[in-house]
Amino acid sequence: MLAIDCGQRAVGRGRERLERALVPALLILTALATSACTVPRSAALPTEILRETRGEDSDFHVVPVTRAALAEIASWPRPAGGNRHDWVGTGLPPNTRPIRAGDVLTISIWDSQRDSLLTGELERVVNLQNVIVSPSGRIFVPYVGEYAVDGMSSEQARRGIQELMTPIVPDAQVQLAVAPGPANAVDVVAGVTQPGRYPLTETSPTLLGILAEAGGIPPDMRNPLIRLQRAGRSYAIPAQQLFANPAHDTVLRGGDRIVVEPDQRTFIALGATGRQEVVAFEREDITALEALSSIGGLADRRADIRGVMVLREYPNSAVRADAQGPRKPWVIFSFDLATADGLFAARNFRIEPNDVVLATEASLPMITTAFALFRSVREIGD
Repeated sequence: MLAIDCGQRAVGRGRERLERALVPALLILTALATSACTVPRSAALPTEILRETRGEDSDFHVVPVTRAALAEIASWPRPAGGNRHDWVGTGLPPNTRPIRAGDVLTISIWDSQRDSLLTGELERVVNLQNVIVSPSGRIFVPYVGEYAVDGMSSEQARRGIQELMTPIVPDAQVQLAVAPGPANAVDVVAGVTQPGRYPLTETSPTLLGILAEAGGIPPDMRNPLIRLQRAGRSYAIPAQQLFANPAHDTVLRGGDRIVVEPDQRTFIALGATGRQEVVAFEREDITALEALSSIGGLADRRADIRGVMVLREYPNSAVRADAQGPRKPWVIFSFDLATADGLFAARNFRIEPNDVVLATEASLPMITTAFALFRSVREIGD
């Protein structure tokens, strides 16, 4: 009888332990079957993201990114802020700085005649100093009257004055010097060591020359962008492209304004990545693989390498029914980094400003986490 009682008590204790272990396990498995949200995680599953994209009335366009699809995607209009290169030509050739309103002229008129109307008996030259070009672009010359010089080079103005003086002083010779006024200067507003106003010399300087005169761009400025404001328009070029191609070194004009600013573009990193943050562009072009690398890569044991996504919004004007643009303004680019094709496609896919680089969560680590919880509960029950 004692042996039977001991056996029954042992069976009872075993059944009790089994029940204590099975109840938490059933609760965990039920939670997994009904919703994945109960397991602690920092990113959505690929199926959760793509659930809303199904159906004809969906607002989203899902694009699997492969090498074959890259050319078509590259032909689409770029989203807002994507194009930073909108530049002018080389402009006026050197040595043609035009005279503008506010310039100060010095006119020397030489006359060898003894009975000259301009010079005295012992004089051979008369100097007209501080001759200011009026807002209408004219100057006053004795015995000639007003003469329009706006837009002329100094040599053109000199010859014109000399021709007008010929009927009055047949042997007159004219010399002319121009001191540039505010309209013949450029303003370097910001982004250089020595900002300020720089008068244009007789030989109109180029942009690189003025930047050098202003002390250059600080070396610690992140991927600087050069903006040129001229005649009510704004032009832009990355400094790296200006330095690399001499054809972009435009000749400056009076009234130009130059602003150098750091790269303001950013993208957002989310999900199962090394870091979740707003990331600044460190260079002009960043690919999807470079973006992942800059944020510490994918999180070990959590990220789904088949479910990396880039979320991007296009303007409505870019939406097209053909292949020349996205079919919907909200586009999800998906990458399968478990294949060679997907890796090379991600290596050549360009990230745009305000993109969201999302690493989704793998479902297998969630199940592993659940069973780890089950084992912990079972150990407590034992």
